[in-house]
Parts: sequence; C-alpha cells; structure tokens
Amino acid sequence: MSAVVLDLRGLKCPLPAMRTAKALKTMARGAELVVVATDPMAAIDIPHAVNQHGGRLAAMERDGEVMTFRIVS
Repeated sequence: MSAVVLDLRGLKCPLPAMRTAKALKTMARGAELVVVATDPMAAIDIPHAVNQHGGRLAAMERDGEVMTFRIVS
C-alpha cells in the first residue's frame, strides 16, 4: 500500500492540523500518511492532531521551512 501524500505548503494554522486530522479519519488502520507543511506551528499542531485522532507520528523531518511528517493511522 502506498502512502497518501497531503501537500499543505502555504497553509496557515489551524488548516494543516485540521486537514491532517480529516485525512486520518478516512484512512484504514495501518495506512501511511505523509504530510508536507511550511507553517511553523505545524511542528506542534500536527503531532498533537495525530495523537488526538489515534495515529502515530513515525518521523518528522525538516528541510529549511519545509517539514515532512510520516504518520501511521
């Protein structure tokens, strides 16, 4: 099963966290979601949203202003 990629670059708080949570709700258990965001608050908000919706943050990487989150639903 390939990962679902959610490109949220350019969106500001709270949209990245809200869209991540919405995507997690529709995914099968064990599926992978990759979220790409540029909002600095995403570093806090997305891990929090993942925990709230039963997912697991497998990895978080930062390359300049771009953050990539690998999430398992």
